[in-house]
Amino acid sequence: MAAVDKVRPKARAVEGSREQVAAWTSDYARQALCADFAAALIAGLFAFGIRFPSVGSPWNAPYIALSLALPFLWIGVLGLARAYEQRLFGVGPEEFRRILQAGFTLTATVAILAYATKIEVARGYVIAALPLATTFGLYGRYQLRKRLHRGRSTGRYMRRVVAVGHRAAVADLIRQLRRERYHGMDIVAACLPRMLAIGDDAVAEVEGVPVAGDFAGVGGVVEATRACTVAVLACPELDGVALRRLAWRLEKDDVDLVVAPALMEVAGPRTSIRPVAGLPLLHVEHPELSGGRRIVKSVFDRAGAGLVLIVLAPMLAAIAIAVRAGSNGPALFRQVRVGRDGREFTVLKFRTMVADAEERKAGLTRYNDHDGVLFKIRDDPRVTRAGAWLRRYSLDELPQLINVLRGDMSLVGPRPPLPEEVVQYGDDVRRRLVVRPGMTGLWQVSGRADLSWEESVRLDLRYVENWSLTLDLQILWKTWSAVARGSGAY
Repeated sequence: MAAVDKVRPKARAVEGSREQVAAWTSDYARQALCADFAAALIAGLFAFGIRFPSVGSPWNAPYIALSLALPFLWIGVLGLARAYEQRLFGVGPEEFRRILQAGFTLTATVAILAYATKIEVARGYVIAALPLATTFGLYGRYQLRKRLHRGRSTGRYMRRVVAVGHRAAVADLIRQLRRERYHGMDIVAACLPRMLAIGDDAVAEVEGVPVAGDFAGVGGVVEATRACTVAVLACPELDGVALRRLAWRLEKDDVDLVVAPALMEVAGPRTSIRPVAGLPLLHVEHPELSGGRRIVKSVFDRAGAGLVLIVLAPMLAAIAIAVRAGSNGPALFRQVRVGRDGREFTVLKFRTMVADAEERKAGLTRYNDHDGVLFKIRDDPRVTRAGAWLRRYSLDELPQLINVLRGDMSLVGPRPPLPEEVVQYGDDVRRRLVVRPGMTGLWQVSGRADLSWEESVRLDLRYVENWSLTLDLQILWKTWSAVARGSGAY
């Protein structure tokens, strides 16, 4: 009882409690509805202005009415597509996917009805209005999500979570959610196996989070902490029967139950539920590391790299001049890295250090700020004045576009390692080498050099196991904000 009492919140209105979450999710849903309404209204009026410049014509009256009715029709279609479900708010691509689905469905429905009923519809109006409504709707939801993430970075709009599992798994989850606050999950208590949670030798806390009970007391801990979510991590003690009973217990208080499978790094597209002999079995597809999708990725990489090189050519020339003027030595730095299947190649970067940086490295190893096999110094004395600025915004990596054109690298992929790092790799870490290394990747958009060695490996392996062109596009989009922030760049 004392363990539960120490996690019981004192205030009546607790940030992240069920009452608070219900309040802000309702507000968020209303804001999303208003944003969707405005998006469709602006799209309809914009399309009308393009297609019918003469507003006073009597033939335009039906389209004026249609433009005014479009917001209500758009909201109705979004409702049918379940784009206002609260579990979609804040994280993941599902919210945006449903908006795209609604836009495609509405466009197809209008086209089919117009063909079936022989109604003459101005195609220019339809082609402009419906895609614009979808585009503006996506932009509005994106801005709402960014505002939500900014609030979560200050501790608002969070969900109180009770983590259930073994100590190491709970600790990993706590560290990850603290680092990625945008998920909106704040672990306020942990429930461990009985031998660790009860008795004289009981564990008092995990990563600063109090241990409030064992697996049998999850319901009481949830009630005491006023949590709105229970996160169950993979552990043999919680089998199907135990999870079913826990779900029934939480259902009474409308508490969400999320379960992390043992295959932590396998994304949804590779998994599917297949009932066999009455059992819901999780089928896991092998990652597609060759074939047609890889050809598409290679074409996309080289076309994108070539286009960016052409557009940025003047800036690249200016940077090269600045590097040469700032210190003695060449503008480009060449270094041997290890690529796909362990093949070595020469990576190109703008030089950010003094010319004899490699010779000085041996004397600086004791100042390494990183763990594992990486060597990083936050205030590296070898970095030049211009180099510090280039690293701050990752401009020193732009010459790697040439490596992408050559086929040595990809736009998105794991970090290209040094040969001396690869020598220290274990069997699991070598999995990073089955794909081409990338100019950016999950490691860059998640913190760059601020990440631990284990976390960098975990992110790289997650990418390898779940690669898709859609994921590449998402990472490229997030790279801009990561570079602008400059966090972890040194």
